[in-house]
Amino acid sequence: MSGGRIYDGFVPGRYPIDAYGNGGFRFADMSHRGSILVLPSGIMAWPVSSVAEITAESLGPAFAEAEDIDLLLLGTGLDVAAVPERLRQRFREAHIGLDVMQSGAAARTYNILLAENRKVAAALIAVA
Repeated sequence: MSGGRIYDGFVPGRYPIDAYGNGGFRFADMSHRGSILVLPSGIMAWPVSSVAEITAESLGPAFAEAEDIDLLLLGTGLDVAAVPERLRQRFREAHIGLDVMQSGAAARTYNILLAENRKVAAALIAVA
């Protein structure tokens, strides 16, 4: 692998998502199989493979960086899925906007907002 260094599944820095599909993502001249959290501090492996696994706990790293995030794009795979009200409430309490969409749309939207230097993050479930 070339590009940024990986520390326990973490790549520090802000990078656009170069590609998605086939069960993973490409970014920072690297490939990753599985879901990812894309945060202001860097990109990390996200051990979530279904909407049922999206919880306040699984999104803990995003909440830990709340002061640097205005909007989190939640990519729920191939289909848009409902987010439980208690999780939406957690985002409101953290003052983070939440937008739920397909993972591909979330990756593309993330890239646009990143290019605009917006305070954006993404939680993306990998799709085949």
